Amino acid sequence: MTAPHVPVLLEEVLAALSPRPGDIIIDATFGAGGYTRALLDAGATVHGFDRDPTAIEAVRDNADAWPELAGEDPRLVLHPRRFSEMTAAMADAGVSRVDGVVMDIGVSSMQLDRAERGFAFSLDGPLDMRMSREGESAADFVNNADEGTIADVLYQYGEERQSRRVARAIVAARPLETTGQLAQVVRKALGHKPHMPKDPATRSFQAIRIHVNGELDELAAGLGAAEDLLREGGRLAVVTFHSLEDRMVKRFLRDASNSGAAPSRHLPDLRSSGQAAFEKPMRAVRATESEIARNPRSRSAVLRAAVRTAAPARPESERVFA
Repeated sequence: MTAPHVPVLLEEVLAALSPRPGDIIIDATFGAGGYTRALLDAGATVHGFDRDPTAIEAVRDNADAWPELAGEDPRLVLHPRRFSEMTAAMADAGVSRVDGVVMDIGVSSMQLDRAERGFAFSLDGPLDMRMSREGESAADFVNNADEGTIADVLYQYGEERQSRRVARAIVAARPLETTGQLAQVVRKALGHKPHMPKDPATRSFQAIRIHVNGELDELAAGLGAAEDLLREGGRLAVVTFHSLEDRMVKRFLRDASNSGAAPSRHLPDLRSSGQAAFEKPMRAVRATESEIARNPRSRSAVLRAAVRTAAPARPESERVFA
C-alpha cells in the first residue's frame, strides 16, 4: 500500500512565502500537490510544474479534488515540464512576474513508494530512476558506462569515498536489471552487514539518480529562473534533502544577496560587486523533532528562503552555485 504524501516543512514554507489572496505562486516541484493545496487554500493562484507525467495525470484523473482547475480563469495551472523551463512556460501563459516560487528538491513519495519506478532499494523493481520516464535509465547507465565514469558519478554525486571499488564491482556484475541486484552488489563491495545502521547503497542510489536526471544542472537553472521571474518583494523558498543541493542553494543566495563572509585580506574578493538580487537570506530551517516523528523523510530536509529586491536579474554567467 502506498504511503500518504506528507509535505515536508509545510508550515515553515508557508511562513516563508506568506501567500495572500491574488498572489501568483509557482510550485516548481508539484509532486502530489501538498504545497499547492495549502497555497490554494490561502487564496493564491498556483502554477504547478512537474516533469513526471504520472504526477500530472494523477491530478487530472482526480479533478474533483482540484476544483481550482476549472473555469475560464483557473487558480491552478499545470505545466508538464521541467522547472528549469519556468521562464518560457510562464511567458507562454502570459505571466511576466510572480509573487513566490517554492521548490522541493527531494524525490516524491509517489516515486519512492512505487517499486516499478525503480528509485528505492527497499522495494525491488526495475532499475529505472527516471523522473520524466524519458532518456537514459539507471540500468542503461550502470550497464553501459565505463568503470571510470561510474566511479566519478558515485564520488561526485554520492560522496562515496570507495567509489572505485563499487564501480569495479558493478562492472563485474553486469548486466544489472533490478534495484535489488544493484543494492546487493554495492553492499557486498563495501562489506556491509545486516546489523549495520546505514545501508551503504543509499549513497550509490543517490548518485545514480542525480546523474540520470541531471538534477544539479536542473537546480541551477531553476534557481536562475526564479530570480528572473520574482517581482520586487517576491519570495523564494527551497527545500533540499542532501548536502550537495543545500550547498548550491546556500551559495546561490549568498552570492545573489552579497551577504557572503568577507574574505581574508590575503585572498581575492569573489563576492558579487553588483546590486543584490535578493535580500539577506533567512536562517536555514530544519524539521522539528515532532515533525520527524510524524514524517521520518523530513529528517534531512533544509529550508532556505529569501526575498527578491528591485535589482535587475543578473546575467546567467554571473550566477554562482559552487
